[in-house]
Amino acid sequence: MTSPHGSSFSGRVGWGARPAVLVVDLVRAYTERGGPFELPDPAPAVAATAALVDAARAGGHPVVWTVVRYSPDLVDGGLFVRKVPALTAFAEGAAGGWGELTLKPLPGEPLVVKQYASAFFATSLAPTLHALGVDTVVVCGVSTSGCVRASATDALGHGLRPQVVRQACADRSLALHESNLTDLDAKYADVIDLAEALEHLTP
Repeated sequence: MTSPHGSSFSGRVGWGARPAVLVVDLVRAYTERGGPFELPDPAPAVAATAALVDAARAGGHPVVWTVVRYSPDLVDGGLFVRKVPALTAFAEGAAGGWGELTLKPLPGEPLVVKQYASAFFATSLAPTLHALGVDTVVVCGVSTSGCVRASATDALGHGLRPQVVRQACADRSLALHESNLTDLDAKYADVIDLAEALEHLTP
């Protein structure tokens, strides 16, 4: 992507030697009809994420999943659940099963439970990835402007190379999706196409 500010932005962090796929919050609340965070067209992102997961597994690369989950009384949701009341759908025992993953992890694939936007904030994700020898995080999931953006930004802060796959993310509008990808690519991550990611992941 070309920066409107010339060389001041949009450098490349590139790929390291050991990538992992990070599937951010791809749950029924976003991908199924009637969900509290229902997206207008989630199917392409789900299909692209499934392709990334399959390629990572075939190539022997780690796949890590995240979900948002709260205690029944929401006390661990802090001010976030006050700001976004629909997050109550992710409380333990909440009706609808909206916090269930759209795609299914294999046994042994880490599942990180979080309470806030970033997959790194107050979770075990960073030490897990470092213990696995990961240096590059292929980020996919939802939503582009929220948890994907926060997770990619924090990946950079943890010394990991964030690669955000544009076709494997989605948001509540195309404008939000595109504007956040543009800003991520300028400052915090490399925004790449699915074909590039698959090339790096496929053995």
